[in-house]
Amino acid sequence: MRAADEVRFLVDRGYPKEAAVRFVSDHRRLPEKDRFVLMRVVVPAEQARLRKEKNLQLRDLREAVVAVDGYNVLITVESILACRPVYLCDDGFLRDTRGIFRSYRSSELTAPALSAVFDLLATAVPACTDVLLDQQISMSGQLAQRIRETMAQCDLPGKVETARDVDFQLKTSKKIVATSDGNVVDAALAVVDIPAEIARRLGLVPFSL
Repeated sequence: MRAADEVRFLVDRGYPKEAAVRFVSDHRRLPEKDRFVLMRVVVPAEQARLRKEKNLQLRDLREAVVAVDGYNVLITVESILACRPVYLCDDGFLRDTRGIFRSYRSSELTAPALSAVFDLLATAVPACTDVLLDQQISMSGQLAQRIRETMAQCDLPGKVETARDVDFQLKTSKKIVATSDGNVVDAALAVVDIPAEIARRLGLVPFSL
């Protein structure tokens, strides 16, 4: 996609990403959905390098304490199971492009997605897994209980909490953070991309630009 290369050219020379995406998209008359994909996928080269250095393998979680960005991970895994487009971004993280975070609702995909996430984490044998869910999203308390039940079935120690400051807690955590949220990745000490590992195990080849 030539538009992605043009945005990369601009952001690597110091232009703000939002302005670069708007300029290229207006020039090429791209629809809104393509503009959103560019915002998700393109990452300045130096920032991408730093993020890749923090991205651990599943085996690195053994006996570690992991903090899971609940909605971020769950929404991406549901996209994978629904065969919706997911993209391997410039920083090496897998991201979906539905943009449904605030309007998220559980569906028939929620149970298999939860099983996929916590079955995978159980194989990594972390010392503790703490899941954080944004209180602001409807039905977060009910989802938290479903996650507790799933973790118990997987014999995975840890806790599940809802909070209004999930991003802040993750950014300041000393734990390994499971997320693909770029702002959280930038602040975290170490991260792991659970959806990417699930995609690999399913043989899914993500889109790239």
